[in-house]
Amino acid sequence: MREFSEASITGAVLDRFAECEDPRFKTIMTALVRHMHDFVREVNLTEAEWMAGIQFLTATGQTCTDKRQEFILLSDTLGVSMLVDAINNRKPAGALQSAVQGPYYWEGAPERPLGSDLAVDVKGEPTFYSGRVVTLDGRPVAGALLDVWSGDGEGNYDMQLPGQTEMRARGKLRTDAEGRYWFRSIRPASYPVPTDGPVGTMLNRMGRHPFRPGHIHMIVSAPGYQTVTTQLFVSGDAYLDSDAVFGVKDSLVIDFQRHEPGTAPTGEAMDTPFYTAEYDFVLCPVTEPALQD
Repeated sequence: MREFSEASITGAVLDRFAECEDPRFKTIMTALVRHMHDFVREVNLTEAEWMAGIQFLTATGQTCTDKRQEFILLSDTLGVSMLVDAINNRKPAGALQSAVQGPYYWEGAPERPLGSDLAVDVKGEPTFYSGRVVTLDGRPVAGALLDVWSGDGEGNYDMQLPGQTEMRARGKLRTDAEGRYWFRSIRPASYPVPTDGPVGTMLNRMGRHPFRPGHIHMIVSAPGYQTVTTQLFVSGDAYLDSDAVFGVKDSLVIDFQRHEPGTAPTGEAMDTPFYTAEYDFVLCPVTEPALQD
């Protein structure tokens, strides 16, 4: 058959996979074809709408640079990133939950001593973070690595700032023999995702705001344990219930306690108000079986 109808074309395309030798690729692509064809039929897609979709995806690709990944932003704002994250990071009760890495991770942050200030000369309210990395049964994980990054107090990441070539508000720290960590940074502020590209146009047409609640990122890892990419969110933030990328989880929302000028937990004298935030990261061994829905 060389001529295909609305009803027959899907089966014809699927038949072309008969000699595909990669079973996983075949599974993914045939499901993609089925769902995409069903979508076109369901909405009765017009030629003009299909072309608009092609132009949107083209513009999304053209917006990407070495410091901006518009396709990740598209995936994030449509909830796909968090869905993939949830499927691939099922954890037992009490374990550290994951969150999306986001588009602003910068490989190669320097390793610094415990107690370091990761945000020297960075705008924002000073905050002293502390806690432990422990196992599911509460045993300390010594030498666990925390790879930390955040925006500044105005929500701007270093790689977003014009002419900024050095890392800011980033660093790696290792827990001590008792699994403890502590460092200084800033209290994260809510901020909008970039809206000057096609994803921003899409959000506007959807009637959605572009804001993320204030958060700080961590990748927590240790030999013999599952690595977890996560975020800690500021309790009380106005956007916790409407995060533009659907990344908030209740177990990752923490209190930031405000203190008047005085002595910080590190012993240093603070002449401005400051905050403290405590959180324990609970890791699973690499042999822990994934939970099923």
